[in-house]
Amino acid sequence: MHQMLWNFIGRFRRFLRWLWDQEGSPGFRARGFAIGVFCGCFPLFGFQTLLGITLTRIFRGNYLLAMTGTWVSNPFTYLPLYWLNYRVGSYFLGDAVLPNDFSQFVWSEIYNSGWIVLSRLFCGSLLVGFMSSIFVGFFIYVVLLNWERSKKVIR
Repeated sequence: MHQMLWNFIGRFRRFLRWLWDQEGSPGFRARGFAIGVFCGCFPLFGFQTLLGITLTRIFRGNYLLAMTGTWVSNPFTYLPLYWLNYRVGSYFLGDAVLPNDFSQFVWSEIYNSGWIVLSRLFCGSLLVGFMSSIFVGFFIYVVLLNWERSKKVIR
């Protein structure tokens, strides 16, 4: 167990080193990572990376860091992240009233129930993704800026 923890810490340190050594200014790198986090908050399994690359191209960020930022949603975080997104969306759009009994299949009710859930999930994903990307982007920017300054002082 102790060895697994040290292996994890070592891998995390190598990841941070890789992050810091990417090309571009601190703003360029932070923008790419923040866009990836934003896209990772959406329940678009398999398309988050493509969306991240597209938005990174529009907003001019680091592509590799955008792809890495989408890892905020992974099999371990799907359930809590999308539950949070749904709850935030429900807060802003109102609680969903879903039918309790589907014994009488009425396709319009099923369609409406699906739309109610998806609208709250995507609204919450938009808000959580936006706030998360601002927080993460600013944090990464400050850390990278300090990293660049400390490298200049050492030289």
